[in-house]
Amino acid sequence: MAKKKQTAADEHRTTADYYKLNVKAVEDLVGANAENSPKVSEAELRKYRSGPKIKLADWVKAVLIKFWFAGAVCFFFLWGLGTYIHDQLDQMVILGLALGFVTDLLTNNLYRFYAKPAGANDRWMMFPKKKFLTLPLNILYAFLIIFCVVMTYNAINAGIMAITGDREHIAVGVEPILFGVLAAAWDLLLIKIKHTLKAVVSDAKTSAGKGT
Repeated sequence: MAKKKQTAADEHRTTADYYKLNVKAVEDLVGANAENSPKVSEAELRKYRSGPKIKLADWVKAVLIKFWFAGAVCFFFLWGLGTYIHDQLDQMVILGLALGFVTDLLTNNLYRFYAKPAGANDRWMMFPKKKFLTLPLNILYAFLIIFCVVMTYNAINAGIMAITGDREHIAVGVEPILFGVLAAAWDLLLIKIKHTLKAVVSDAKTSAGKGT
């Protein structure tokens, strides 16, 4: 009988110690802050973070996004409708409209979604501020990109024809991968030109202000 009482007392003490320990842990957790918390290295924190372990640079993500969406537009709208629409001008119009809508509704919104802090990805957009006019502006801008891409294809094929002398066959046809690369390249180049012109104008205004 005495042994049973001793066992019950030990179990009660063990349970009491357990809850006492956990209450203290909860109080420590609630009262934790940057001052009383131990320092933990970034490498250690990275072990417990969810998400991909490979961190891509911002410019790599920006290029991949532009490339992927432009290639998808080519795949679905040029390849998908190419069997039904044979006129090249009609195809270019459809591509321009599709790329403009995709840029405004998907590509740019994706940039805004993962931007940290907000506005950090504005540099990758021709029209970063979301307004009523951004959709028609992005459509017009997409027509410019499509025109540049078509001219690039023509220049590539003209160069190959001049080298080979074969003017009956088109060496490089339009397909999603190269189309995506060219569209992303022209997009980034035009955005770079815009930023350069803005910097030149800003420097000129600053110099003029100092001169007066």
